[in-house]
Amino acid sequence: MKIEVASKSHTSSAVKTLDIEIEGLKALKAALEGSELSGAFEAAVHIFAATKGRIVVTGMGKSGHVARKIASTMRSTGTSALYLHPGEASHGDLGIISKGDVVLAFTWSGETSELSDIFHFCRHYGVPLVVATAYEDSTASKAADVCLKLPLVREACPNELAPTSSTTLQVVLGDALAVALIEARGFSSGDFHIFHPGGSLGAQLATVGDVMGTGEAVPRVPDDATLINATIEMNRKRYGCTGVVDADGRLVGAFTDGDLRRCIALYDLSDLIGLHMSPNPVTVDAGMLCREALAIMNGNAVSVLFVTEFEKLVGIIHMHDIVRLGVK
Repeated sequence: MKIEVASKSHTSSAVKTLDIEIEGLKALKAALEGSELSGAFEAAVHIFAATKGRIVVTGMGKSGHVARKIASTMRSTGTSALYLHPGEASHGDLGIISKGDVVLAFTWSGETSELSDIFHFCRHYGVPLVVATAYEDSTASKAADVCLKLPLVREACPNELAPTSSTTLQVVLGDALAVALIEARGFSSGDFHIFHPGGSLGAQLATVGDVMGTGEAVPRVPDDATLINATIEMNRKRYGCTGVVDADGRLVGAFTDGDLRRCIALYDLSDLIGLHMSPNPVTVDAGMLCREALAIMNGNAVSVLFVTEFEKLVGIIHMHDIVRLGVK
């Protein structure tokens, strides 16, 4: 199907939208670099980081969509947060807010009437209230314990009515709060994996310990075993190799099915494994990321790695186990 291209360029409209919203973000950056908003931002992060409860994020309309997104971002980065719809709050859901919680409200105008019951509840029960608004003399600003005053910016809508630049600033401010909380709480990539076990992100954060074979699944023979003992052990397990351990369980060598093929025509199968094993095999630890282990496999042209802890054999991981996760 042939698409007719209008004479007026819609791309220019898109670029104009970006230019307007970028100017809005520059204004937000300048405000954060100033003393007023930076002081309020620091106070808000301190309240959020110190709370023993949850961050209850709220907003109405487009600000409500922003609030949902920020609550989700906070949850995924280790901060207990939820979204409370102002309308539902007025019909019983105020009970969601508990002692020890903090409320974060997004309202561009600061005069969103649906938020009034939440504000009254916070005042009555002493629940800290942080408000992000563009109007410092608004009802919401006056009700807040901390007011995050957003700069007044031009909307990208041609009529300057539809929330565009304003919601961009709200989203970015919420992201900035979430990231500041990550740093304040020392949230690590390992912690991040706990909240993102699925999908490609979870795969990139998976560790060797998450997928390695352990216990009886690990092929191993003592260092006084014979070639036939090693062959039997490899056939019992699925890795195409076996570790060789000393009396203390330390990994001293590895023997693979390739080694066996090279030995079988030339040597007696009653030979000791120590004569034919590869000493000092490449090993990894359980805390290593799977993507890092895969890079080691590729760099050493091997498909299996033994996992050790204080030189003792504790596990084994195959390339297929890593690739199956979606790690590349």
